[in-house]
Amino acid sequence: MTELALIRHGRTAWNKSGQLTGRSDIPLATEGREDVSQRIVPPLFAEATWHVSPLLRARQTAALLGHDDALIEPCLIEMNFGAFEGRTLASLRSDSTIDMAAMEDQGLDFLPPDGESPRMVRARLQPFFNKLVKAGGLHVAVAHKSVMRAVMADAYGWDMMGRPPVQLSWEHIHVFILDEAGRPRPKEMNIPFLHKTTSEAV
Repeated sequence: MTELALIRHGRTAWNKSGQLTGRSDIPLATEGREDVSQRIVPPLFAEATWHVSPLLRARQTAALLGHDDALIEPCLIEMNFGAFEGRTLASLRSDSTIDMAAMEDQGLDFLPPDGESPRMVRARLQPFFNKLVKAGGLHVAVAHKSVMRAVMADAYGWDMMGRPPVQLSWEHIHVFILDEAGRPRPKEMNIPFLHKTTSEAV
């Protein structure tokens, strides 16, 4: 059996300001580094093989979790937001030159100009999933919100319209089973990290 646990990177300055952060390679914010540094990966993931997006914020997160040797996987990179990169949803929705409501109504096929859709994100993950199935065992991937949402949508058969089937906490761990065809199925969502005690944090 093959299992894949997904972890989102820690917070960045753009996360705090609500800006869409795709391929912009910005680091963790100070508060993001502090938050991740207090986390302890639960023992059930001790024997996992770790993988990470090539973007700095994900690599920093993996390193702070004790896995600076995680294997870099290009396909785990965040969704390409194209012309929407760096903008907030509020600014896009108030922009009279963009029919944002119609675009958001596309769900899985929401496609920013010069960017990619969630469906495209899921498609580029398939070769990686196939590789994991051949290897078997437990794997952990440190990635990004849009990547994780694309996996969740596939696992639950969600078209990204309306409320999601489960509310993911972006500061928890989410585990999926990969079937023989490399398709994800939900196993357990929102597994909490352990946290260091005051003495350990010093």
